[in-house]
Amino acid sequence: MSTIHAPARSAKAFAGPPPRLLVIQAPYYDKVVGGMLRAAEQVFVEVGARHQVIDVAGGYELPAALRMAIQQTAEHYDGYLLLGCVVRGETDHYTFICDAICNGVMQISVETGAAIGFGLLTVDTLQQALARAADDNHNKGAEAAHAMLGQIALRRRWGL
Repeated sequence: MSTIHAPARSAKAFAGPPPRLLVIQAPYYDKVVGGMLRAAEQVFVEVGARHQVIDVAGGYELPAALRMAIQQTAEHYDGYLLLGCVVRGETDHYTFICDAICNGVMQISVETGAAIGFGLLTVDTLQQALARAADDNHNKGAEAAHAMLGQIALRRRWGL
């Protein structure tokens, strides 16, 4: 089995003001999600982005919190980063939860065109999750942050 290496990414400068971001995290696995958040925050610093972080109970609550955040009008965010982790257990619960989260986020993404970074780990073991939240270039929080920033840049390019 070959190892896939993540491409090296660096944050690019933005046209216009620094982005305002909302991180919605499900810190049930706090060491994992905390590692992804720290890596994402390093990416935010590179582009001068300002961000807020809110917690939800678990991964299942991520899509509803995202929808509420997009609909509320008191704050305007340029992008939304979702962070969480679901570890496979001994029942079908894992499959139903992961499908519901992914489908919910995709539906919101397509309907709204919001710039969303999707940092949900769906893993078999906690060790796999920790490896993907480590302080290296395989950190999925940083990858999701870069994806979200790319979507923000695209929205700005098209005047959205």
